[in-house]
Amino acid sequence: MSKANLKDLDLNEIMDFLAGLGVEGYRASQLCQWVFQKGVTNFNDMTNIPMELRQKLDAVCSLGGMDILSKQVSRRDGTIKYLFGLPDGVAVEGVLMRHSYGNSACVSTQAGCRMGCRFCASTIDGMVRNLTSGEMYDQVLAIQRDVGDRVSHLVLMGSGEPLDNYHQTLRFIAKVSAPYGLNISLRHITLSTCGIVPGIKRLANEGLPITLAVSLHAPNDAIRNSLMPINRKYPLSELIPACREYINLTGRRVTFEYSLIKGINDGIEQAWELAALLKNILCHVNLIPVNPVKEREYQKTDRDRVIAFQKELERHGINATVRKEMGSDIDAACGQLRRRKSDSCRSSPAMPSKVQLKR
Repeated sequence: MSKANLKDLDLNEIMDFLAGLGVEGYRASQLCQWVFQKGVTNFNDMTNIPMELRQKLDAVCSLGGMDILSKQVSRRDGTIKYLFGLPDGVAVEGVLMRHSYGNSACVSTQAGCRMGCRFCASTIDGMVRNLTSGEMYDQVLAIQRDVGDRVSHLVLMGSGEPLDNYHQTLRFIAKVSAPYGLNISLRHITLSTCGIVPGIKRLANEGLPITLAVSLHAPNDAIRNSLMPINRKYPLSELIPACREYINLTGRRVTFEYSLIKGINDGIEQAWELAALLKNILCHVNLIPVNPVKEREYQKTDRDRVIAFQKELERHGINATVRKEMGSDIDAACGQLRRRKSDSCRSSPAMPSKVQLKR
């Protein structure tokens, strides 16, 4: 029988768990400090917990944790791309981005993805499984442990669709922002979605001052249908009103992510359409020159065309910036490092078999 991962529990659940073992309630706070703040990987490291209790806990539960299978460090800006291995053989990716305001970690919420966005490497092999809140948390702890520095900002923009794993994603946000956790400000957390309308509406009612980022990538249904299958289920006529509702209920500005793809969605006429679509919405448009993926035919828009697109949006009153390209000299796009490692595993029989990448 598998042991319970303490990182999958919150403070109240750990208190109940300890009560079931006949342990005093105050031990829960001590335990959470070791588990969620210090990220220890061995019960013996919990020096203020009695040895007898440490042994009892070791027998009935685990501390989670994940191995760093590989990492790539950008020589240009210090961005680090990680490939993490989970105990069941699943591999997921994470990224550390260094900014003037602090360290930002990009976290995966699923292994693989079933959304099918045409320009994304994460979705090529489909979805393997959802991650638990503890597995999301472990990505942050693993990054902090590796760099020896605090993560102050989080973006849920790694592999997977956060709103397709709603319950575990919200549990992760609650724990990582809690005083007994890493106490990361909710205002420093961004959740990115491809546009699952019911999830956006549900999130709007949670009362969380996080930033919602919507992967838009097209100004009309025709282009968006060709790029993002989710649009056939939740077209722009449903997505944009849901974003307006989110803004009205939360008072928070929405970020619209727009990957510019050469000859597909980067023309001045598309900029006009996008400006009209977002008129009078409290929003910001984040323009992203698309990361080329070898399995896809899409090409990055020329820099001059990116700037022209931005200026046209601004001319129509839409706040727009061009995302700073970080880690462009490594496998920075979601899914690229995992797929490269997977290809290497298949072509190299001598590779260690401790973690096999599931597809």
